[in-house]
Amino acid sequence: MVRQVIVPEGEIRLEFVRASGPGGQNVNKVSTAVQLRLDVAHSAILTPVVRERLMRLAGSRMTGEGVLVLDARRFRTQERNRHDSLARLDHLLQQAMEEPVLRKKTRPSRAARMRRMEDKSFRAGIKKGRRAVAEGAE
Repeated sequence: MVRQVIVPEGEIRLEFVRASGPGGQNVNKVSTAVQLRLDVAHSAILTPVVRERLMRLAGSRMTGEGVLVLDARRFRTQERNRHDSLARLDHLLQQAMEEPVLRKKTRPSRAARMRRMEDKSFRAGIKKGRRAVAEGAE
């Protein structure tokens, strides 16, 4: 089940900066790269559990003050970079909303343990057969 998170526009800040990379002379004149900022620490739409997961998922993209910063500079146009940054934010939020599946501890069956021990002794016999025979011992 995929839940939708709608982030109010007031919580997202988009800043347009000059980008490196493709674009020719245009790259020196037009601010096409996008820096998306979302104050995760003070966001009203995130539950504490989702906030904690999002901060862990963001890693180095999270500032010390709890602000998520996404840089989008893949494309040559401002509009495509803006859509890219919003899509990446949506993807991160979807990941943070997914509850991790807890692993159930299991133990090997008795038959599996017996097979393992039999295999170990079989391998030990093979290795024993590879050893050099000592003189005088037969």
